[in-house]
Amino acid sequence: MLKYQLGDADARFAEIIWSNEPISSGDLVKLCEQEMSWKKSTVYTVLRKLCQRGIFENNDSIVTSKISREKFMQLQSIEFVADTFGGSLPGFLTAFMGGKKLDKEQAEKIKQLIEQYQED
Repeated sequence: MLKYQLGDADARFAEIIWSNEPISSGDLVKLCEQEMSWKKSTVYTVLRKLCQRGIFENNDSIVTSKISREKFMQLQSIEFVADTFGGSLPGFLTAFMGGKKLDKEQAEKIKQLIEQYQED
């Protein structure tokens, strides 16, 4: 399994943590019971799995993220492009665009991003 790819249930669980951290593991169990109808054992199993993957940590029954939501999304995107398009950003963009046209504002924003991140 890819390190930064999450299934739907794991992603919902991660969102609960990111939205409420730092959170006690007991409070996390209560939230997951309310929002996802999960039992305590399920919460701890998924939490342990995501801690082993380096996304969260549970120290003294306080759950926090090791990676922010924004950083996780960045890493997930990089991993997706690498796995699906052999790391080719142009390949990804070609597939993503699928023949669609950009309006002037979108095209200008993309040009600015390219200039911002372009190596000299």
